[in-house]
Amino acid sequence: MKIIIANKSHFKYAQIISDTISESAKVRGTGIAQRSPEYIMRRLENGNAVIALEGDTFAGFCYIEVWGHMKFVANSGLIVHPDFRNQGLAKKIKKSIFELSKKKFPDAKIFGITTGLAVMKMNYELGYKPVTFSELTDDPAFWKGCQTCKNFDVLTRTEQKMCLCTGMLYDPTVKKSKEKKVSTSTFDKLKSIKEHLSLKRKNK
Repeated sequence: MKIIIANKSHFKYAQIISDTISESAKVRGTGIAQRSPEYIMRRLENGNAVIALEGDTFAGFCYIEVWGHMKFVANSGLIVHPDFRNQGLAKKIKKSIFELSKKKFPDAKIFGITTGLAVMKMNYELGYKPVTFSELTDDPAFWKGCQTCKNFDVLTRTEQKMCLCTGMLYDPTVKKSKEKKVSTSTFDKLKSIKEHLSLKRKNK
């Protein structure tokens, strides 16, 4: 298995990446913004993505988006093909794209929004912290990307102040005084909040 910086030679994987993201959204039943093959290709060609391959077989993917005149970057579209799940690959991809982000945009704050507890845990281990949406980019183009998510109506009703996703942010100017250990209780609380919001949404 290799995880490498993507380029134009990987255009042939754009369709399967797009399809895998779509299928994951259906299976999970949670909000995942859809990404077309053309959208994926644009990320592949500018060196702002990593792809995991087993030989010539697609295994996983994640890309960088730049916002607010390079003040913010987001690691988005993290996906692992079903054939390669439960092997720790997502964590390796996440770390690779995080390191690429810091190398290419050393002064930018790295952020993401997610409903997945596994992604929250990976972010936390990398030094992200949960934040309100007001601490993330105010670039309208970023939030426009949420339009294909099934929970977009929640975001619009709250004027982009909250949604079922949790916002997380890594600030390179904040030095870690010591290695943080993930607290099970922290993610138990996050899980309870997500379940409460989901149940509340279903009952409306």
